[in-house]
Amino acid sequence: MGDSGVVRGTIGRIASRLRFDRNELSGAFGDIGTDFPLIVGMIIAADLDAASTLTMFGLMQILTGVTYGLPMPAQPLKAMAVMVISQQAGGNLLYGGGLAVGVVMLVLAATGLIDFVAKVVPKVVIRGIQFGLGLQLASLALKDYVPSEGVGGYALAACAFAVTVLLIGNRRFPPAPLIVLGGFAVAFAFRVDFNALTRGLGFEHPSLHAPTGQDVWLGFLLLGLPQIPLSLGNSILATQQITTDLFPHRRLSVRKISFTYAMMNLINPLFSGIPTCHGSGGMAGHYAFGGRTGGSVVIYGLLYLTMGVFCAGSFEQIVHLFPKPILGIILLFEALALLALARDMMHSAAKVSLVFATGLLAVNLPYGYLVALVVGSLLAHLAERGTTRLVSERP
Repeated sequence: MGDSGVVRGTIGRIASRLRFDRNELSGAFGDIGTDFPLIVGMIIAADLDAASTLTMFGLMQILTGVTYGLPMPAQPLKAMAVMVISQQAGGNLLYGGGLAVGVVMLVLAATGLIDFVAKVVPKVVIRGIQFGLGLQLASLALKDYVPSEGVGGYALAACAFAVTVLLIGNRRFPPAPLIVLGGFAVAFAFRVDFNALTRGLGFEHPSLHAPTGQDVWLGFLLLGLPQIPLSLGNSILATQQITTDLFPHRRLSVRKISFTYAMMNLINPLFSGIPTCHGSGGMAGHYAFGGRTGGSVVIYGLLYLTMGVFCAGSFEQIVHLFPKPILGIILLFEALALLALARDMMHSAAKVSLVFATGLLAVNLPYGYLVALVVGSLLAHLAERGTTRLVSERP
C-alpha cells in the first residue's frame, strides 16, 4: 500500500508539471526555427541516418521535458553543427565529439567545478552572452531565413509576423499553431509531393554506433573545443539564469543542468544521435509562444519522434514542410525574448555598456563566447572593485 502511494504521488507530481493544452502546443514550436534547419543541414552535410537523428532528438526532448517539468528543450550543439555543415565533417567525428563533450561536462558536474565557474561569472556577463546570442539569432532570421524565398517568402513572413504580433501572449489563441498550420498549407499546396511523402512512410529505428578512441579524440580537438565555451556560457549559466528569471519558484542548480547535458551526450552517440545541449534561447522561445510546463517540450519531442520512426523515408519531403520564412519569424521572436532579458540592467549605464560589450565580443570574435566569458568577467570584477573603493573612500 505504501509503495503504491509513493508511485501515485510520483505520477501526480510529474503530471502537475506536464500540461498538454493549446498554449503548450504553441510553445512547442518556439525553438523549431533554430533546431530544424541545423538538423537538416547536418543530416545532409554529414550523410547522417535521418531516422536515428530525428528519433534520438525527439527522445531527448521528451526526457528533458519529463525530467524538469519546464519548457527546457534539448538543442543541437550549435558550434559543432555549424562546423559540421560548413566543413562537411563525417558522422563518426560528430558522434565522437559529442561523446567527448559529454565526458567533459560530466567531470565539471561531478567535481563541482561548474559551481566555481558559476560563482566567478557575474550576472551582467550572462546577460551579455544572452544578448549576443539574441543578436546572432535575429541576424540569422532577418538575413537568411526571411529573404530565402524571394517576394513570396517576404509575404509569407509578413503574414506570420502580423499574426504573431497580434496574438503573442494570448492564452486563448496562441500564435504558433496558426502560423505553423499556414506553413503546412503552403507546403502541401506548392512544395510537397504528397504521393512521395506517403510512399516513404514506414517503421524505422535508431542505428547502434560505437565511437572509436580516435573519433573521440579528433572530435574533441576539432569540434568539442570550440563548443565548450558556448556550452558553458549559454547552455549552462544562461539557462540557469533564465530559469530563475521565468520560474523563480524553481531553483535549478548549474550542476543539475550540467549533469543532464552530459547524460544526453553520453547516450546520443551510441544510437547515432546528434550531440545536444540545453539553452537559454530554447527556453525563451518556448516561453514566448506560450509554453509554461514540460508539456511543450514533450509535444515538440513527439513531433521529431514521429518523423524519425515513421517518416524518415520521406526526409526529402519533410524538409519542405516548414518554410524558412516562417521559421525565420519564430526565430526572430525567440531572439527578441533573449534581447529583452537585458532590461534588468538598464538602471546602470556601466552595466548596460558591459552587456553590449560582452554581447558584441561573443558575436564578432573567433571563440567569441570564451573571450566574452573571460574578458567580461574580468571587466565586471574590476568595475565592482572600483565602485567598492570609491564608496569606502567617501568621508
